[in-house]
Amino acid sequence: MNESASQSVPNTANAYLKTKVMTASPEELRLMLLDGAIRFANTAKYGLENTDYEKIYEGFTQCRDIVLELTNTIDPGPDPELAKKVRDIYVFLYGELVKASIDKDVDRLDKAIELLVYERETWAQLMERLAEDRKAGLVPASLHMPDEGSPSLSIQA
Repeated sequence: MNESASQSVPNTANAYLKTKVMTASPEELRLMLLDGAIRFANTAKYGLENTDYEKIYEGFTQCRDIVLELTNTIDPGPDPELAKKVRDIYVFLYGELVKASIDKDVDRLDKAIELLVYERETWAQLMERLAEDRKAGLVPASLHMPDEGSPSLSIQA
């Protein structure tokens, strides 16, 4: 593969990802964030197991940033009590990631990954249920979409 062709692969991948993000529903965006958090947590784990400081830093930093984004984008409007419980889970998870990073604790990181995977599975099941309910006309086509021109991402728990 020549140099210009190899440079176009990342550009194509970035364009695809940008299109995927821009056209995703709020539920799909949250699922993508959870996928990213899991991927970066596994990067940190790889780094810890292989004494790869770059991977440790990248994995923990990106994973914590995503968990923080997940925490900050919970919309308490529909069910404040549920929103608080979900936010508390993410705050706990963030703290565990910080402790695992500081202590270089693979076991603590494994438990955080388990929690992220569980959250992802739960979210995927909720998305399936929402799709079924939408087909049956039980819920609107969209739970919540940010106002046009709004730079923020608002996703309901």
